Amino acid sequence: MRSSAEADRAEIEKFAGLAEHWWDPAGPLKTLHDINPLRVAYIERHLRAPLAGARILDVGCGGGILAEALAARGAAVLGIDLAEQSLAVARRHAAERDLQIDYRAASAAEIATEHPGEFDAVTCLEVLEHVPEPDGVVAACAAALRPGGVAFFSTLNRSLKSFLLAIVGAEYVLGMLPRGTHEYAKLIRPAELASWCRAAGLEIVDLTGLRYDPLGREYRLGGDVDVNYFACARKPRIE
Repeated sequence: MRSSAEADRAEIEKFAGLAEHWWDPAGPLKTLHDINPLRVAYIERHLRAPLAGARILDVGCGGGILAEALAARGAAVLGIDLAEQSLAVARRHAAERDLQIDYRAASAAEIATEHPGEFDAVTCLEVLEHVPEPDGVVAACAAALRPGGVAFFSTLNRSLKSFLLAIVGAEYVLGMLPRGTHEYAKLIRPAELASWCRAAGLEIVDLTGLRYDPLGREYRLGGDVDVNYFACARKPRIE
């Protein structure tokens, strides 16, 4: 049975309504295209192993922007999402590029139950702020990892600066994201994410900010985690 902790119908329908825009680099999901090279570089840097041959679970894969980039580098990717419309777009686009990606309509909890400890890495990017119980998703990601595996999370800090820049600025002033993409109450402080990781048996080994340069109109990794941030958490090896 699908985990209710991951099934917020309003959120699913929100992204399902954007399904046909997933692969428009100038469309409403432009930001995901712009930051995807940074996401892949962050994963490559902290995986400590080649992407080629790595088994990766992409939680909340949407239309497959990240999944395709990882598969193109040789990773064996299982992409999961609860929006069927997005998965249909992902499957079609992967077929057009002749990429072998396994896409399933499933929750992280379902995959963790069916395939515990089987993945070298789990990516859960721009997802936690859209689910009712993010701590449960973190726990499922941890359960799906093999010992020594790495989980990657990215989300938004719940801070005044984040509200002003990421919601008011990005959604309502600059139009970089569709209005209503984020709800302030659902944003996640780094200390909260760290606590959920510890409870799931993960150790955060890196936290870094994601910044937007309005003059150069480009994104950069590094700096404070007051707004957008990335986290890398490792599952201890069995001694």
